[in-house]
Amino acid sequence: MTAERDEGAQDEDTTRNNRGDGSARAQAPEGSDDPERLKLQLQEEREKAQSYMQSWQRAAADYQNFKRRVEEERGEVARLANAALVINMLPLLDDLDRALRNVDAHLAGLTWVDGIRLIFRKFQALLDMAGVEEIAADGETFDPSVHEAISEAPGEPNKVVSVVQKGYKLGDRVIRPAMVIVGTGGDAAKERTGDQNE
Repeated sequence: MTAERDEGAQDEDTTRNNRGDGSARAQAPEGSDDPERLKLQLQEEREKAQSYMQSWQRAAADYQNFKRRVEEERGEVARLANAALVINMLPLLDDLDRALRNVDAHLAGLTWVDGIRLIFRKFQALLDMAGVEEIAADGETFDPSVHEAISEAPGEPNKVVSVVQKGYKLGDRVIRPAMVIVGTGGDAAKERTGDQNE
């Protein structure tokens, strides 16, 4: 009887071992030790990683471009706001300039006239600090990009004979062209030529 029990126990152990091997085999994926399959999986994962990397690089470049565009737009808005302010101040500057040029000689030494000159200089200094500069016009060759011809007069052809209203630039941008009278090459030019010939 004891021998029978021992044989039965051995049979159960063998069955358990066989089951254990089978369950171990069932847990391991099929073909996991196949090198070709592993190489294909590795290649697929590398391609995915490369694709993710390219997408990330594109997104980073797009973000940098967006950031640069926003900064440029902010700068442009600030420049336009400055230009609008300057354009509104220019008539005041013109009025002060005209008033100071037409002061009577007997009033020229009075303190209130000197005060107005000081205010005029402060306006000019403020415009200089904002990057505004006067457009050179008197005696210059007529340039339609910065000058606006309102009339013609005898004088050297295609030259500015006189300035009616000063023009200004903010950086490279013309905010108000200079209003000028342009020479036609008429009598004044002939007189100069005649004087030189004599």
